[in-house]
Order: sequence, then C-alpha cells, then structure tokens
Amino acid sequence: MQKTLVILVVGLAPHLVGPHTPNLARLAQRGGLRPLNTVTPAVTCTAQSTLLTGLPPSGHGAVANGWYFRDLSEILLWRQPNQLVAGEKIWDAGKARNPDFTCAKMFWWYNMYSTADWSATPRPMYPADGRKIPDHYAHPAELHDELDAKLGQFPLFKFWGPVADITSSEWIAKSTLHVMETRDPTLTLTYLPHLDYNLQRLGPDLEHPRLQQDLREIDDLCGELIEFADNTGRRVVVVSEYGITQATDAIHINRALREAGLLAVRPEEFGREILDAGASEAFAMADHQIAHIYVKNPDRIAEVSRLVAGLDGVESVWDEEGKRANGLDHPRSGELVAVSEADRWFSYYYWLDDDKAPDFARTVDIHRKPGYDPVELFVDPEIRFPMLATGWKLAKRKLGQRQLMDVISLKDTKLVKGTHGRLTDNPDHGPLVISSEAGLLPEGAVDATDFKALVLDHVFR
Repeated sequence: MQKTLVILVVGLAPHLVGPHTPNLARLAQRGGLRPLNTVTPAVTCTAQSTLLTGLPPSGHGAVANGWYFRDLSEILLWRQPNQLVAGEKIWDAGKARNPDFTCAKMFWWYNMYSTADWSATPRPMYPADGRKIPDHYAHPAELHDELDAKLGQFPLFKFWGPVADITSSEWIAKSTLHVMETRDPTLTLTYLPHLDYNLQRLGPDLEHPRLQQDLREIDDLCGELIEFADNTGRRVVVVSEYGITQATDAIHINRALREAGLLAVRPEEFGREILDAGASEAFAMADHQIAHIYVKNPDRIAEVSRLVAGLDGVESVWDEEGKRANGLDHPRSGELVAVSEADRWFSYYYWLDDDKAPDFARTVDIHRKPGYDPVELFVDPEIRFPMLATGWKLAKRKLGQRQLMDVISLKDTKLVKGTHGRLTDNPDHGPLVISSEAGLLPEGAVDATDFKALVLDHVFR
C-alpha cells in the first residue's frame, strides 16, 4: 500500500491556482490538475458524501447540508453521525482490500461514530446556562485531550461566523500533522475551510488584495502538509467540494410561500414567529443556491411549482423527473427542488416583519435556523462600534449573565458577494482535483462519483 494524503481545500477552483498559490501550483505542475464534475447541490455535506462513497445524493441520502426529517416534523442541518450517509465509505473499501489499511478523517463532515480509525470534528459544548463553549469531538476519545494539550482549545468561533479566519484551518492542519506523525495512517483526509469565508464575503475577485492574502495563507498550510507527505513517502491529492461564484442578492422563497398562504408559523413570546413545518402546506429548506420544497398535499405540487418558478432569480424547479435526472430522487428530498440563477441564492427567511423574526435570526446559530444563512459571516453594519458591542456581550457572558449575541443583520442580504450550490457555468470556476501522480489522473475532468476510486488507486496502485 502507498500512504496517501487528501487535502480538501474548500472553494479552491482552477482559476485560483497560480502566482498566489506556489505550493499548489508546483504540485499541479509535477502531477496534474483536473476540473471536478461535482453533484447538485454542490454543498459541503452532499459533495463530501459523494467523494467518500462514490454515490450520487440519491444513493447516499445527504441531499443537502440538512433536510426535513418527516418523522420528526423538523428541519435539521449540520448533523454529525456518519450513519446518516448510506453506501460503502472509502475507509471500509480500503480495509476490504487490505485489513492493515487505516484511515484518519480530520474534520470532514459526518465524522461521528464512523468506522474510520481516527477522527476529529467540531462539537461545541452547550451548558444549561445557555453558553456555547468551543470544543471538538475525537475518536478514539483520548485523541481529544491529546490534541487540546498540544494545540489548545479548538477555535470554534474562527471556524464559522463574522470572525472566521485562517486560525481554524491552522489548528486542523496541525492536528492532521500530529495524527500522521503519531499514528501513520494509510489514508489521511483533512479539511481546510479558510477560502470559504472571504470568497463568500468578498466574491471570487482575484484582484482583491484580501483574497490574494487568503490564497497565500491557505497555500502555506498546504505547503506544510505537502512537505510532510513528500518527506514520509506519501502521495498527495487536493480536492475541493465546489467553486464559489459572484452573488448579487437572495431569493426569499419562504416569504413567497407564506404570502401565498402555504407556510405556517407559530407565535412565541415577545411576538416572535417560528416556522411551523409540520403545519405548513409548503415550505422550503434553503441551502445556498438550491432549496428543497416540501409540499404536504400532492395535489398542490403543480401549484407550488408554478409559484416558485415565477420568482425573480429562480432558474429551474425540478419535479420527480427533474430530481431523477439530477441524482436527487431520494425520500429525504423535497417534493420539488428549486435551483437559483448563477448570481442568486435562497434565504431561509420566512417572517414578513423583522420585529417578529426569531431571536436566533440575529445570531450565529447553524442548528436552529431552518436553512443556511451566509449573512452569519458579517457583523450587522448598522452596529456603530461592532468590536465594542461584541466585546461587552462576551464580557457579560463571562460574568455568568445570559446574553444574546445578536449581531447579525436581517436586512442586508446583498452583503453576501459569493455563493455556490448549482453547477458552475464555467468549469474553471468550479471545483478541482490536483494529484502528485500524473499517471493516475484521467485525461479529462474527474467525476465526483469516481473520486473514491481515484483515491484508492493512489493507495493500491
């Protein structure tokens, strides 16, 4: 077996590999770079599940970063158990070929309770007093304390939110190096999210100096990992889940469904409204540039399809035939799937009056929100002194006071300058595969469903 390192660099696209990424460019030059034909939706949980199983969403069931759990009447995003993903995982396929095969899965998603030998993933602690304490989950359990002792607490608030930056990717890269040094896995999978943040905040404009700096920062981390791999005789594969393209504004699909009398809400204290999925005739689970639309009464599917198709910014609406043609015909999918135009994305917003928005809407809360919210990457521009405001709230939390971190805007969806989820019109702006081994790459683009086999070829050929 040939030991192999797979580095997932979120948001990396062929047009971003160049003068600002010398380490990645050298790897591509000595081996090769290919576009990746990814799946729809091109989002984290779906794309990663396809890369690791070789199955489309219709096969592995991760139809987005979350979906409507019909038996619970709840929308749940960013769940962690690996059992949610069907199909043979790459590490099980490796063990079937050689029982001595081992795998470390560092911060790829669905990373709890898998059969990988070593793993770590973000997992905050939520004490009863309302705090959210940064932490991670690791397997075996002793790896958690080992990583904390070596690297300090996992920087959760730098992993997502308004202050997300290179810090979290640095922690992950160092934890990956530690596991390779101490466990020496046959296959190591690591996940570096850094490019995702400013590509969504600023858009994919290579002339922007901040993006150029981000590229240099992530390239430096890749360089450290590649150097270690070279020094220990490992092959290297770099992959991305999706490419990020320019965004102009959101499509408020749930507001349209509510105005049509299809979406129901439940009033709560202080006049706030909560989406009542179980009582709704139709609602959307919005996830970047796709939206799963769940329709209670089959007789109303055509009506809902016409309504959504008529919204400004919607490119297409898939029914059963459309879902089947695009590999999304799974029971977890909505009765309909909407896809936005290239420069638009779907908000989860369902309230018609900002004063009635739920309290979590103004916070970073990826689990309570019934859809993805990229505005969480920004502090509300209407806050005059954001550092002072957030610092004061944090100080009161440290004193034991309950404090809502309500610093996210509800009004300015145009803050978001980059998005993803649909297939990119230009492959140069989509995801990629780079390999140190030119002879193992196909002549043309790599299909995401073939990536698992490609990585196993790096190990066994």
